Amino acid sequence: MAIDVEAYYRRYGPQVLRRCRFLLRDEEKAVDAMHDVFVQLLRYQGALKDSAPSSLLHRIATRVCLNRLRGARRRPEDRDDELVLRIASSEDTEARTEARGLLDRLFGRVPASSQDIAVMHLVDGMTLEETAREVGLSVSGVRKRLRGLTSALQEMEAA
Repeated sequence: MAIDVEAYYRRYGPQVLRRCRFLLRDEEKAVDAMHDVFVQLLRYQGALKDSAPSSLLHRIATRVCLNRLRGARRRPEDRDDELVLRIASSEDTEARTEARGLLDRLFGRVPASSQDIAVMHLVDGMTLEETAREVGLSVSGVRKRLRGLTSALQEMEAA
């Protein structure tokens, strides 16, 4: 018999949210993580048993939160988001033209799919996981492409 995820959400949602708040120390991130816990539960509900649900949800919440914390520490591309935001928000016409030329040269050096990845993640605000699903790569593959773009951009700026 499959787990009733909706009933679990009503009954255990506050407990899962408390756990996520404790680990992440950020309300918005905690709510997102809590929802991810129940998405995981939905995804695997047929394979899970309806015994010790509180313990199961606690373990899933802990894993989801720790993965998010580890992922946040490992994202080297986040340091360079400032450059991308500076290019995107420039109001100076000359600077915008120069930035467009820089991006055209950058995207001329990399596969078209890397441009899609950059736009999805850095402009549209998609997570690495969402971007990976959309382009059919692993999260590490997306990270590698973003690091490649960052390296190419830094080389171009240094030249």
